[in-house]
Amino acid sequence: MTCFRADDTGLSVRVKLHPGARRPGVLGQVPDLEGTRLKIAVAEPPEDGRANRAACTALAQALGVRQTDVAVIAGATSRQKTLRVTGDATALAARLRAL
Repeated sequence: MTCFRADDTGLSVRVKLHPGARRPGVLGQVPDLEGTRLKIAVAEPPEDGRANRAACTALAQALGVRQTDVAVIAGATSRQKTLRVTGDATALAARLRAL
């Protein structure tokens, strides 16, 4: 099972966020009870949405899309989140698999 679901307008990506990390970045897929999640580490603390914004920025950079094309749609206060990436689902899925 993959960490994302594609539809007509983009992808929904299941993420495991690690705020306050020493080495930020998109770190690949990790096992989860529901399949897999994309592991994203950010240096920002989980305060005032800073870690969420940093996660969106990190995923946008990794996929080569604008930061405004990525948003948190579920789990805003949890480490396990769902991020929405707007764009061509086929191209985004190929880039995500390559991470």
